[in-house]
Amino acid sequence: MPFSVNLGHQHYVFANLKTLLAKATPARSGDVLAGIAASSNEERVAAQYALADVPLSHFLNDLVIPYEDDEVTQLIVDSHNALAFAPVSHLSVGEFRDYLLSDAATTESLQQLAPGLTPEMVAAVSKLMRMQDLILVAKKCEVVTRFRNPLGLANHFSTRLQPNHPTDDAAGIAASIIDGLLYASGDAVIGINPASDNTQTVSRLLHLLEDVITRFDIPTQSCVLTHVTTTLELINQGAPVDLVFQSIAGTEAANASFGVNLSLLAEAHAAAQSLQRGTVGNNVMYFETGQGSALSANAHHGVDQQTLETRAYAVARAFSPLLVNTVVGFIGPEYLYNGKQIIRAGLEDHFCGKLLGLPMGCDICYTNHAEADQDDMDMLLTLFAAAGGNFIMGIPGADDIMLNYQTTSFHDALYIRRLFKLPPAPEFFQWLQSSNIMDSQGALFSGELPARFAQALSLKGQP
Repeated sequence: MPFSVNLGHQHYVFANLKTLLAKATPARSGDVLAGIAASSNEERVAAQYALADVPLSHFLNDLVIPYEDDEVTQLIVDSHNALAFAPVSHLSVGEFRDYLLSDAATTESLQQLAPGLTPEMVAAVSKLMRMQDLILVAKKCEVVTRFRNPLGLANHFSTRLQPNHPTDDAAGIAASIIDGLLYASGDAVIGINPASDNTQTVSRLLHLLEDVITRFDIPTQSCVLTHVTTTLELINQGAPVDLVFQSIAGTEAANASFGVNLSLLAEAHAAAQSLQRGTVGNNVMYFETGQGSALSANAHHGVDQQTLETRAYAVARAFSPLLVNTVVGFIGPEYLYNGKQIIRAGLEDHFCGKLLGLPMGCDICYTNHAEADQDDMDMLLTLFAAAGGNFIMGIPGADDIMLNYQTTSFHDALYIRRLFKLPPAPEFFQWLQSSNIMDSQGALFSGELPARFAQALSLKGQP
């Protein structure tokens, strides 16, 4: 069905819901590349006016990708909780925005509401919001998950320690791990992007991480970010797998380009849960997403990239993950052209994921050919922390020498801790104090390398 609105002396008509959503989206290069973006700021504002009047209930019947064509759509429709949706079922998109910004929308009410919201509803309301709106509402959303420590607690901030090495060298990885721990990074996960995806290499890295974590009794979890089929194979071989990682997207076809589907993810989820390696919980999945992935796979169905990104969160939500993060600027300027677009996208993604009930982090990053720099990343980092983000990446010097992009460093995480007085997860914080890395006020101890870690620098990475 078409949507229309008069703006000044101009009458605008939008052919269907996915067109309306695309035209209402704040400017980004990916939608221009796809040929679906608003042709002018005036058309964008007109679309936002029209979108504000659409009832939330309309999204339950008007599907941006047909039910019969896409298993992600089927998941969204079949898992919708009508009872949770009931308190807002009478609202339009614009009225929903007003409700979210009101004092009536509390942490508890938003937690109860989450199962009743579809990704398209959430994407729609985000398109009507200013930056401060995205920050304020996301701050009210608290999503706590557990494996070896609780992540996402209010007034805490976590980091993924990312000790990547271009040759998967054990000594280099061990040195980066110790470096990160000494800056209080690593409570979300110690996660390696391996240079090689073969099972032997991944197994060796898993045993290396297991050795470090058990040797020093670190209350955290490990992950080698390999394809889910590799992880399944290693689980069957008895490797020490804590978390199952997978990149996901918002359409069946885009997920197929990653070599995954919902059935495969369900199999991996069940396999990892059966290991019972968590000590305080059993959230075992780690998902990464990013605006533009469906477009880059030619699997976008004419839907804007931000709406498709939010649909990826429906996939994640089905498996109760420990961690989800948007790798916001990694694909490149073809999809998010400059710092302004990257900052907006990062806050949108965080808002949408949190509202859907996900434990959202952000890889605050950009490629070297984007119109962005570290000042832009500082801006997004600060705003993301103000919005109550669950975790960020911690990488030596903020320069990922294997993946060739710029992200956040151990020092960046420390800046957030100092600025907002946000300690790590409680168990990890206690461990930092007992290890003479951080005091009870969150200040780092200065001086020589603690004796208990000096030996780790000689690790050879043997199982």
